[in-house]
Order: sequence, then structure tokens, then C-alpha cells
Amino acid sequence: MLSSRLVFALFWASTATAGNAQSTIAAPDTVRQKELVRLVRQDCGSCHGMTLQGGLGPALLPANLQEKPFEGLVATIYYGRPGTPMPPWKQFMSEAEAAWIVQQLMSGFPQ
Repeated sequence: MLSSRLVFALFWASTATAGNAQSTIAAPDTVRQKELVRLVRQDCGSCHGMTLQGGLGPALLPANLQEKPFEGLVATIYYGRPGTPMPPWKQFMSEAEAAWIVQQLMSGFPQ
């Protein structure tokens, strides 16, 4: 079985040359969008702050994310960060849904 660090490295290598994947993301249906917004507000908010302005984890506001690579943020949500409090969320969402969340965070997360 591959370690999560190896999986993250392989994912990062495969997406590093993919260009701006942000423009090709299909939005989940309206019901799933509401579920994902609630997940971010409640579950992510428990560490990143209920208004996503930071807490145990860093702020998830557009100004804080603009210099971060899109694919790296998607990988962080999907695979987590081993050795840190950031868990993988892949059991709760698809990789495309993680990408949609990043897209929303980078443009100002919906209420």
C-alpha cells in the first residue's frame, strides 16, 4: 500500500504540468453544493475558524490563497497533510468536489 506522502507526491507531480485546472471544474449539483458549503463551514471551520479567518489552521480567504498553487490546495484537502492536524477528506468527497471547494475559497466562499 502506498504511503499518503507518496500518493501526495505522485498527485503533485501529475498535476504540476496540468496548467490552470481551475477553469475546467464542473460544479456539483445544487444539493451537493449546499452539502459541501456546510461541510466547509462546520468541519473545516472548526480548525480554520467559523468565518475561515484562521484558527488552529491558516485563514482560507482569497487573499491568503492567491499565491498558493491550485492543485496543491486540492491535494491538501483530498489527501490531508501527514504529520499535521489536517486530515484527508477523500472519504467524504471526490477529488473534483475538492477542486470545486478550492475554486470557491479562492473566489470568496459562499454563505
